[in-house]
Amino acid sequence: MMILGLLFLATLFLAYSNGANDNFKGVATLFGSGATNYQRAIAWATATTLAGSVCSIFLAEALVKNFSGKGLVPDALVASPQFLLAVALGAGLTVMLATVTGFPVSTTHGLTGALVGAGLAAVGAQVNFAKLGNSFFLPLLVSPLIAVCLGMVVYVVARAFRVKCGVTKEWCVCIGETEHIIPIPQPASVLSLGRVALPEVSFGTIDHCEQRYKGSMLGVSTQKVIDCFHFISAGSVGFARGLNDTPKIVALVIVIRAVGIRWGMIAVALGMAVGGLLSARKVAITMSRKITPLNHGQGFTANLVTAVLVIFASRQGLPVSTTHVAVGSLFGIGLATRQANPRVVSGILTSWILTLPIAAALAGIAYRLLA
Repeated sequence: MMILGLLFLATLFLAYSNGANDNFKGVATLFGSGATNYQRAIAWATATTLAGSVCSIFLAEALVKNFSGKGLVPDALVASPQFLLAVALGAGLTVMLATVTGFPVSTTHGLTGALVGAGLAAVGAQVNFAKLGNSFFLPLLVSPLIAVCLGMVVYVVARAFRVKCGVTKEWCVCIGETEHIIPIPQPASVLSLGRVALPEVSFGTIDHCEQRYKGSMLGVSTQKVIDCFHFISAGSVGFARGLNDTPKIVALVIVIRAVGIRWGMIAVALGMAVGGLLSARKVAITMSRKITPLNHGQGFTANLVTAVLVIFASRQGLPVSTTHVAVGSLFGIGLATRQANPRVVSGILTSWILTLPIAAALAGIAYRLLA
């Protein structure tokens, strides 16, 4: 019973780590474009992710089967609590390490690496590498490339549609004060330095102040319409993430019937929610501000691409990463606008490459200690 309790706690730790690293990714465009503040964004992310987690009970059974390890390692090993505990620890520690350093990584990657590492430590060459390539690696490699391409194409089409509809961007005037240091004459021909506040007016786009859309649709402000769809699209990404990630994590405890599927889903969903509320800020800054500058329309486009791809993959049982898809769509838009930050993206790609071997090593060590 003790090993089952430890497995349940390790699974909750993985859920917490997942929430901390992943929950904000759906609403990063809301925060990055200035559509809302951090507190409202993370609250919306938490609510929509919980909704997706609940629906995963009915809509994502194929992912539960994939991430139980069946077909990847011998069935006898899949039923071993020590093996599953090692997987949960390896994946959870890897994702939390990335979270505290501010890198958005894939829990799917972490779980895949942990399954392989624990499997190699337990049965060596009996790991089914053919299934690993077809069912895990291929979707993980292809999905971000598709997201980049779709992000670019959808943004270009949406921008052309906006221009054709006569919706333009407003320039803004920023008025404020700046401090200047000037010499002040003193008696006996002595000069002293003083601070003087002078008014300043500047003209600019989003680089200087918030960019907004001009015009109306059916009597409603265009900006309000776009903001509404932006929030809906962000919520749909959170929903898709909960739908896709919850079954992967809960598979660790239900495969040996340590807990029922519904109670397992609820526990994992709550763990993800708490992780997002308490520990998401560093990854939030990376996703919102560092990959590419965003306005409201670009944020909506990125979310739309992410949500469609992740929901489609969840229904097909494909273990794509919400992280990979979200970053790919943001980078695709950044390429289209020529504002992407390649240095930040290269750092994120490096963290993705390191996720698999680190998770495999940690899970392998954990299994050796537990076996």
